[in-house]
Amino acid sequence: MESLLFPVIMLAVTLTGGGILLLYLKNVRKNPRPDEDSAAMHTAQQFINVRDIRGKCLYTRDGLAFVYLRIHAISIDLYSKAEKNVLIRTLTAELSDIQYPFKFMALSRPVDISPLITEMGEMLKEAEDKQKELLRQEMLQMGGFALSGEIVERQFYIALWEKQEEGSERELLKRASLLGEKFAVGGVNCDILSEKEIVRLINLVNNPSYIHLEDAETEAGIPMLKGVVQ
Repeated sequence: MESLLFPVIMLAVTLTGGGILLLYLKNVRKNPRPDEDSAAMHTAQQFINVRDIRGKCLYTRDGLAFVYLRIHAISIDLYSKAEKNVLIRTLTAELSDIQYPFKFMALSRPVDISPLITEMGEMLKEAEDKQKELLRQEMLQMGGFALSGEIVERQFYIALWEKQEEGSERELLKRASLLGEKFAVGGVNCDILSEKEIVRLINLVNNPSYIHLEDAETEAGIPMLKGVVQ
């Protein structure tokens, strides 16, 4: 009799414990804890501190307005030493009177070579047999580069910001326009980013699918301008 009573007691205890656990899990699902509920409502927009992007301004959740200036890259490989010195002196003189903070960003992104592939496709229609074979091979190779993201370009931006107040957007746009004019004196063109371009920039910085990893070694140092100061 005692040998039969013990399994019955164990079964009853197991069923009771299982019932209590099931009721607890249902209660947790209906009434989640505050930290779990807040985590579920935490959006990517909150994570990157962006409240809104409107016009040419980005507004953050901590009360700042940002305007972004894109600096078009120039190649100084063909510049003579004298021309490089003139460019350095010009930009130094123009930017020396800036009395407000700004952030300079140098980012890498895959080059869009789709226009080149389209042009080669148009050439393929009128090419001869041998030329068609060469163009096809070139298009296949270009397509592989485009998919792999191996061909990248450096893009340069300057971020300006101000506390969100009445007229702060107008002041930021004026400041960005004047800064662009300073670069233009040295032959460097600049553009103020539009709403769509700001979204692309945010993706380039925060979206892993846009990021290109570079194998580059960096070390701390102080940049020196040689042959300029006399």
